[in-house]
Amino acid sequence: MTKQISHDLTYDAPLESVAAMLGDPTFREEVCDAQHVLGRDVTVAPPGSGPKHVKIDQRQSAKGLPSFATRIVGETIQIVQEESWTSSSQADLTVAIPGKPGDMSGTIRLVETGGTTTQTVELTIKVGIPLVGGKVEGLVADLLLKALKTENLVGRDYLSR
Repeated sequence: MTKQISHDLTYDAPLESVAAMLGDPTFREEVCDAQHVLGRDVTVAPPGSGPKHVKIDQRQSAKGLPSFATRIVGETIQIVQEESWTSSSQADLTVAIPGKPGDMSGTIRLVETGGTTTQTVELTIKVGIPLVGGKVEGLVADLLLKALKTENLVGRDYLSR
């Protein structure tokens, strides 16, 4: 069983400004701070312009998750997000929870129309746990959508400076 999500983040800025923001480690750290992560390691390679590889390795508290989920992940959750940008407007995306069953993969796409850029994130979530896998996939989808909404708020603020 799998769960599909698609979410649009809209910015009142040209595509190149949004692409530069997404390749800025400071922006990625600000997003982590806004999500109240317990720890983070953000790397962007290579520095400067051009296609990038972004890796965000973070730890989050499992506080507030349903008991069936905390039995699976424990007190804290390590989440590793990797983006391989093939151009300033397209990336392959993977999100992993090391040592836990399941995977998430998809794409990020940037499209500019009239000075407004839309970032579309599409992900397929798969959790290979009998009986509760579907529930966990739904929970993960909800958490990812919440994270994307926070990223959008931080991004709008970042671009307004």
